[in-house]
Amino acid sequence: MHKWLTMDPFIVLSLSNMKLRNFYKTLDAMCDDLRIDRHALEAKMKDIGYTYDASGNHFISKDAIKK
Repeated sequence: MHKWLTMDPFIVLSLSNMKLRNFYKTLDAMCDDLRIDRHALEAKMKDIGYTYDASGNHFISKDAIKK
């Protein structure tokens, strides 16, 4: 298990979005490179109300998603 999956979810949110913004073009690329289970990371973010937005390449609050 990757250490991010045991950390505070809001710290993981910040780390993930920083990595996605600065180093990776997709969530799959980040997860593959860092060897993080994508589904586990997405579940962790879902627990705090965030989901991955591919168009912005970041995790975003479900409340902020335009419908």
